[in-house]
Formats: sequence, structure tokens, C-alpha cells
Amino acid sequence: MNGVLVADKPKGWTSHDVVAVVKKKLGAKKVGHLGTLDPLATGVLPLVINGATKYASLLDGGKKEYAASLKLGEATDTYDSEGKVTFSVDPSGVTVDDVARALKGFTGRIRQVPPMFSAVKRNGIPLYKLARKGVTVEREPREVDVFSLELTGVSLPFVSLLAACSRGTYIRSICHDLGAALGCGAHMTSLKRTGCGEFSIEESVSPEASPEELAKRVIPLEEALQRGKGCSPGAMSASG
Repeated sequence: MNGVLVADKPKGWTSHDVVAVVKKKLGAKKVGHLGTLDPLATGVLPLVINGATKYASLLDGGKKEYAASLKLGEATDTYDSEGKVTFSVDPSGVTVDDVARALKGFTGRIRQVPPMFSAVKRNGIPLYKLARKGVTVEREPREVDVFSLELTGVSLPFVSLLAACSRGTYIRSICHDLGAALGCGAHMTSLKRTGCGEFSIEESVSPEASPEELAKRVIPLEEALQRGKGCSPGAMSASG
């Protein structure tokens, strides 16, 4: 069995949890994933099975698509709802037009500072390990591409967005930075990845499905590679 399984990651699972469960159910020798999702996030997590792990860089097209929601008026240390509130203010003075105008500043090629609670490494140590010890360090801004940001709903203090961006973009950071730009703080409350490279949420399957269903949903390697032709190389991590 060599190919790609598009998993629909449940909330609360780590990407490694999904890999471990699918690997066991399929009896696979190797399983890797394209593009890590935080435990809070759900949605598309493409898994490369057995021989497909060798072609991960050709299968990860890099472009990611997300549906996200955020809450204005509260900033947190993790930039999402799982963190501790670090700043709080009444956001009632913010209007829909204010949000729409501020969003325009986060499209195109932007420089983004990774969150302290992230897997980005500093001197070989993941930042989240330092953050858990209460240590905050300076982070170098990274250039990322935000192809589009669409405001899909506003029911203050909550805002819903659709985003298309390059790999390495932190939607949490966009939510946090949007709150800073509006002067009221903000944090991400939910995140669903709807697309990852050439793979979409419509073809995804829960890792909790039966082994037979998972096996049936594996996209053959040749078909997956055909989709990925012309895509830029990406990164993966493998188990096995």
C-alpha cells in the first residue's frame, strides 16, 4: 500500500496521534504527514503511506486553505483560546468596517513573527518548550505569503475568516496581530484546514474510521503524484 490518505484531524488530536492511529490500523511500515496541525485545529492532514514517504516534497504543494474564527477583546499567550489571557479590553467600539480595513494589511507577502507557543526552534530548542517554562525570547520575523483573506462573518466580538496562504503561515499570529492593529487584542477560537496543496476536505476521512474504510480511501501514489506535478517542494515528518 503506497499512496496518500487525506485524514480529517479531530479537535484535540495531535498530528502525531493521527499518524500513529492510521499506521496501526493499516499495518503500514511508514506513515508521514504533510503540514502539522495544532491540537486545537481540525481538518485536512494528508498522510503519506509507505513508499509515498519518499515523494513527500513533490506531494506537498505548499498552499494551505483555512476557515478560522477569532474573538476580539482578549489576547492570549498562545494566540488561541487554549492560552492564558494577557490583555483584555471592551471591543464594542470596533466596527465591521474597522475589521475589514485592518485585514487588508495582512494580505500579500508579509513579515510574521512566530508565536512563542510554536515548534519553531531557537538554538535547537522548540519555542513552546521555552514558553512552558515562562521564557520569552526574541523571534525573527519570517516572510510568508497570504494570498487571500476573506471576512465571512462578524458577530462582535467574534469574527470569521477564510484564508489562503503559503506553508509556514500561522493563522494564530494573523488573529493576534489583527487584534493588535485594532487596539483591542484578539485570539483564535477555532481553525479548520480545508485544503492542503492538492488535497481537500471533501475527500478527507476520519482516522477513527474502520481499517477497511481507511484502506479504501488511500489515493494511489501515481494519482497523487500526478496531482502534485508543478508544485513547490514542502516538508514532512515520518513515523516508522
